[in-house]
Amino acid sequence: MIGADGEQIGVVETSDALRMAADLGLDLVEISPDARPPVCKIMDFGKFKYEQSKKDAKNRASSRASEMKEVRLGRSVKIDPHDVQIRVNQSRRFLMDGHKVLITQRFKGREMAHRELGINRLKDIANQLSDIAKLESSPRWMGPQASIILAPDKAKVDIAKRAEAKAKAQAEKAAGRANQAANQTANQVSNQADQAATPAAAPAPSSAVEGTPAQP
Repeated sequence: MIGADGEQIGVVETSDALRMAADLGLDLVEISPDARPPVCKIMDFGKFKYEQSKKDAKNRASSRASEMKEVRLGRSVKIDPHDVQIRVNQSRRFLMDGHKVLITQRFKGREMAHRELGINRLKDIANQLSDIAKLESSPRWMGPQASIILAPDKAKVDIAKRAEAKAKAQAEKAAGRANQAANQTANQVSNQADQAATPAAAPAPSSAVEGTPAQP
């Protein structure tokens, strides 16, 4: 039996082990049922299950983060540069999220005679993403298609994320200043409009009538 602090207690009768666990307000959990004799441990079983579930969730998240994403450059070498850029941006998002990316260029019919076109495109994409990724696999052929594998460079990704966060903060700050200036301008215009709409006060009437001599 193993104690609550991980210490080896040795072989103990089941009734004694249960009593020891109860005295500590803990549980007696069988951790190696196939051993002879079975190995048990005194522990807080509820806490153990909670920590185990957190560990499993973390492992699942880590597994998802390292999965391979595939980005296909259409069904032919004849793909519009704008469409290529869309796929580059998509690959960048995957890499920033920690995924590896398999980028595939397909060749159709006679395009196989001009393989260098597709290979050069793959190399160009690798260069565009070199600020956050490293080339894990050079162009390799599988039938009528060639592909490369890019893996996120953790240090470069961290730098890129900090730069994005800084740029976002600066943009939000600039937007706040612009809104403040716009509000001040609107208030000034409103005040000027209110002043223009207010009529001027009429002069007070004189007590003497013009042209009438004063009485002695």
